[in-house]
Amino acid sequence: MSTHSLLIDGAWRTSVGTATFQAINPATSAAIPGSYPVSPWSEIEQAIGAAARAAAVVRSWPGERFARFLERYADRIEKRSAEFVTLANQETALPVEPRLAKAELPRTISQLRQAGTAAREGSWRRPIIDTTANLRSQFEPIGPVVVFGPNNFPFAFNGIAGGDFAAAVAAGNPVIAKGHSSHPGTTRLFAEEAHHAAGETEMPAGFVQLVYRTAHADGEKLVSHPLIGATGYTGARETGLVLKRAADQVGKPIYLELSSINPVFVLPGALAERGEALADEFSGSCLMGTGQFCTNPGLVFVVAGAPADAFIQLVRQKFESAPVGTLLSGGVLKHLDQGITALRNAGAEVLTGGQAGGGAGVSYRNTLLRVSGERFLAGSKALQTEAFGNSSLIVVARDAEQLVQMLDALEGNLTGAIYSAQDGRDDALYERIAPGLRQRVGRLLNDKMPTGVAVSPAMNHGGPFPATGHPGFTAVGIPTALSRFSMLCCYDGVRASRLPLTLANKNPTGRLWRLIDGAWTQADVG
Repeated sequence: MSTHSLLIDGAWRTSVGTATFQAINPATSAAIPGSYPVSPWSEIEQAIGAAARAAAVVRSWPGERFARFLERYADRIEKRSAEFVTLANQETALPVEPRLAKAELPRTISQLRQAGTAAREGSWRRPIIDTTANLRSQFEPIGPVVVFGPNNFPFAFNGIAGGDFAAAVAAGNPVIAKGHSSHPGTTRLFAEEAHHAAGETEMPAGFVQLVYRTAHADGEKLVSHPLIGATGYTGARETGLVLKRAADQVGKPIYLELSSINPVFVLPGALAERGEALADEFSGSCLMGTGQFCTNPGLVFVVAGAPADAFIQLVRQKFESAPVGTLLSGGVLKHLDQGITALRNAGAEVLTGGQAGGGAGVSYRNTLLRVSGERFLAGSKALQTEAFGNSSLIVVARDAEQLVQMLDALEGNLTGAIYSAQDGRDDALYERIAPGLRQRVGRLLNDKMPTGVAVSPAMNHGGPFPATGHPGFTAVGIPTALSRFSMLCCYDGVRASRLPLTLANKNPTGRLWRLIDGAWTQADVG
């Protein structure tokens, strides 16, 4: 059985490591032909050195150079779309239509092109010129970036093609991509096209590199290496925090998307007004993609009463009648079962599901749990255990006062949603809940489920810990997402001929902030 090559320092090469792994088709539990190497530290160190050399070459390049690469890369992916979709379907069991072919791959291509536009336009640098003090500052590339991609988005968050990759490149940084073991073949296809695009746009060797897997200790050494500028990580909380500790010890920025259960508050008036429709909307959102979204609504709050009872019964029926989807891997199945067990041990009652099986291949029955408000307040930490997959926990508050009390017990999340009555009867309660929920989530939604994440400049796909490692940054939304992979650079009294073009008085593109006569003014320059 052949072992696939790595992309290091501008060339495909055979790994010197002896350990290998295979991708598994979760729909059939069969191994997919071909193996992939586990890279030893010596190999990773070669990639770091190559990335550092590339960073030195491109550091002063204009955004146009990075835009050309990103756009060429997007074009190449688009021409090979069918192959990407077929292999990703085999490796993840995510459906071809509409998920992979009509949603995720087009989004990925669009992200790359949006990042190219941002690189060319340059406003992400936020240049400031203080003419009185002869000071200038702007954001500039931070240096080689490591990107760890997750299992649940083989395209849109892929380590060598997803949002973190696009943002890091648009900010002018070389990238070392660490592939995910669930879809190494898909990642290899991306690397092939990235390598071709890099050659066609004259990027230096080492600008884009790929390793498939590392030992855990080597992953810690990678993110904390002196030549690494920053790291982007999307994945499990436990692993992310290990990497964060390693990076923090040496002051290296690391941006984490860790876990989120995305609380949804369904207020009494909304349940009385349109409970059946809400049961259908919630069930569809929770079970879509077998619940394997970081924005899956995993925690729902209602107030006890007949409308809540009817809502819960309807959701239970919908969970029981809906098909059971295939999970991404045996690892996801294991962690889902562990999460459900933790919720049960904390006092949650299983209304339906709670067992493995029920679908094709790796699967777990659609699971709905219930717990009282008293129990939740008494054991809120355990009852916020993430059960990543097709499951959700409904918390039934005794009354509106107890519902408001729940806010103080909530951990940080990516999203939080509030459903309220259209006739205004919930408005007073909304005003009591919204401020507290606002502080605990990155994105506050009204009357809609959180599952969709628009690629918009106004999007925040982030939030307070433990949803992420820092509440001030977003993993989705260009150009804002670029700032994670930059450093603020100040020039004090530097001669005009030595300044970056973006800070010179004659700037060919972009917008500048100038402090003139004590007032900040923004204007086009050129």
